[in-house]
This record gives sequence, structure tokens and C-alpha cells, in this order.
Amino acid sequence: MASGGGGGYGDANQKIDYVFKVVLIGDSAVGKSQILARFARNEFSLDSKATIGVEFQTRTLVIQHKSVKAQIWDTAGQERYRAVTSAYYRGAVGAMLVYDITKRQTFDHIPRWLEELRSHADKNIVIILIGNKSDLENQRAVPTEDAKEFAEKEGLFFLETSALEATNVETAFLTVLTEIFNIVNKKNLVADENQGSGNPTSLSGKKIIIPGPAQEIPAKSSMCCRLA
Repeated sequence: MASGGGGGYGDANQKIDYVFKVVLIGDSAVGKSQILARFARNEFSLDSKATIGVEFQTRTLVIQHKSVKAQIWDTAGQERYRAVTSAYYRGAVGAMLVYDITKRQTFDHIPRWLEELRSHADKNIVIILIGNKSDLENQRAVPTEDAKEFAEKEGLFFLETSALEATNVETAFLTVLTEIFNIVNKKNLVADENQGSGNPTSLSGKKIIIPGPAQEIPAKSSMCCRLA
């Protein structure tokens, strides 16, 4: 998990060790922009407008004593913007696949979004499935078990969130970012070992964007949870 100020919003002057690009995808009106606003600025707007094209925001946090800048890209879910979205998958090391728990159709479209993601993004991208609007439990149209089963079958992390109530939003982002961080660290460790007794090149302090190596999804039940 994040440590040493992982929940903070970072200092503009601090040294950045890593930059991780994460994309938010899913149907229109599932709450992608609200999830981003909650994570990046701790805000929620009841008067949210549909995203046009592509927008992104950043937030810097500390993971295991390293400064990580999360660059979160938010896409329009409408069909007419799909051509825009295909190009921006490039360089993404994490993805958040969002549906609305009160609209079954948004969940039924998830396999299509996942297929698009996997055809355009790095094959080792870290992906989390997010069922948003968990505060509307009385309007639920997608059982948690359905989503959990799909996530397990596809090798995805899974959480239900509420951007309105700020439930699990932080956890969802930290889950993805920490997994990317661990993969990158493992890759760096192997690279250093391969250098042998030569001159190992330190990646510390360099601003880099890393395409993730092998994705490893830990079979932890804590990744699949919802608050009643």
C-alpha cells in the first residue's frame, strides 16, 4: 500500500521518480469523470457534463517512499468519440474499466471495452473493473457476484465504488498504482542483477514512463469487496 503520505496530493516541487499513465474507460454517464475528480481533487459535482474527447489530470503520491505521478486519462464513452480513444491507450500501464451498478447495459458492454483495451494497449497493462454508484444499492441492476466472477475469469482486480460518497475510490487507484509500482520494481531488480558486477544503471530520480512487464493478479479476496 502507499506509505509516507500516500493519501496526500503531493508537493509541486518534489522530485518525481515515476510517471504512470492510467486510462478510465466505459460507457457514457457511468461516472468516470466523477471518479477522476474525486481522486485528483477530492471533488464531486452534481452538475457534471459529458466529457468531450479526452481529458486528463494528475496527482502525485508516495508509494513505498518513492514519488509517483499518476497521469489519469478520462475518455468520452459516446460512440462518436471512439476514434479519439484508440490513440490514447498508447503508453498506458493501468486501466480502470467502469460500469454503473444501476444500469445492466453498462456492465454488458464491459467485454467490448476490454477487447478494445487489449487490442490497443500494452498486453501487460494492469486492469481493475469498477462498479460505480454503490451508494444507489436500492437501484442495483448488477449483482456483485456477476462482476466478481467476470473479473476473476479475465484476471482483473475488482472493486465497487461511490464517487459521491468517496467510497473505495482511493483504494481502487492505489490498487492499480501499487501493482504497477511493484511490477516496475521487480523489473528493475532483475535488470540490476543482470548487470552483474558491471556498472548497474540506477533508475532512481529519473522521470520515466514504463510499459508494464508481466501482470500478476494476486488472488486476494480483499481486492473483491463492497460496502453494504
